[in-house]
Amino acid sequence: MAHSVLTAPMASIGVPTEIKADEQRVALTPDGVRELVTQGLEVRVQHGAGAGAGIGDDAFAAAGARMVDRDEAWAAHLVVKVKEPQVEEFGLLRDDMVLFTYLHLAAYPQVGQALLDAGTTGVAYETVQLENGSLPLLAPMSEIAGRLAAQVGARLLERPNGGRGVLIGGCTGVQPARVVVLGAGTVGWNAARLAAAMDAEVMLLDRSPERLRSLEADRRGRLMSVVSSRGLLERLVPTADLLIGAVLTPGGRAPTLVDDDMVKQMKPGSAIVDVAIDQGGCIATSRETTHTDPTINIHGVQHYAVGNMPGAVPFTSTEALVSVTLPYILGIAGRGLEEAVTERPELLSGLNTVKGAVCHPGVAKALNVPPRHPMACLR
Repeated sequence: MAHSVLTAPMASIGVPTEIKADEQRVALTPDGVRELVTQGLEVRVQHGAGAGAGIGDDAFAAAGARMVDRDEAWAAHLVVKVKEPQVEEFGLLRDDMVLFTYLHLAAYPQVGQALLDAGTTGVAYETVQLENGSLPLLAPMSEIAGRLAAQVGARLLERPNGGRGVLIGGCTGVQPARVVVLGAGTVGWNAARLAAAMDAEVMLLDRSPERLRSLEADRRGRLMSVVSSRGLLERLVPTADLLIGAVLTPGGRAPTLVDDDMVKQMKPGSAIVDVAIDQGGCIATSRETTHTDPTINIHGVQHYAVGNMPGAVPFTSTEALVSVTLPYILGIAGRGLEEAVTERPELLSGLNTVKGAVCHPGVAKALNVPPRHPMACLR
């Protein structure tokens, strides 16, 4: 790999069209393009990249982007995307480029191998981590995915959609649905809040009493927070009308919290939404699905495990994503990756692959390869 890809400013930024199944988001908005162009950077947007999010080529062009074909978008020094490269795109990876996107390499090891084989510098949105432990580039998509989980779950409980025929909030004199949420992070909290706002009976589980305590002031409706344990899961899961998996291990695979036997004990027509599927899933019976074919029925339970849930609302998701990624894109392209990491140290944890090495310990563990220290990767 040319050393300049790490140290020198990047003259060009490429925005390819997403090709993952049913993925309609795009990695930049016209306003984002204008900010980059104003800084003297060339932005190449693939024709049609924003169509799914309601953004036409003319809007990108008016903001100063060059509208190009797929290969020219991928030929840029910095390629920004929404989702991990697909198999058809592996041949476009190079050792003189930086790829900035959601990678989730623990769930997609073949993508990790492709990045290593090509020597591509892969910077993952989802592992950029601040000192306080927060994940600033994952947070907006987690918020959206959590809210979608409650919405989707409510629909799955309806009889025409294969559910038990339960209204999530019940009605006067009738018990509401019981919703069990595993994990009180951004996804879980947003799922629990929205389900509670729909008058469901919500049990929010997390292993951290401190996290649950921090949420107490904002608790509303029939929302109860409980410290999780194996025994509690065994008792609660069979009672759930809707089970939402929302656990997170930054860079690594999600732990399997609910086994096959627990799912077998759930009521026929109940539903599971496994938001952790892009980390391998936290429900043993989950299998990744798509927006086009979103559910599978296992043991009489509807499973929804779409790997790119926020893609269902691409306009909202695109705007939310670019609002947090743009400062990092400006930093990486305008000053080079090494200087950008110095100015924004949290970017260091975003380094997943550099020069054929894995630079994130969680990713390395998931891929079963030895990690290198991120700073060593940059030198």
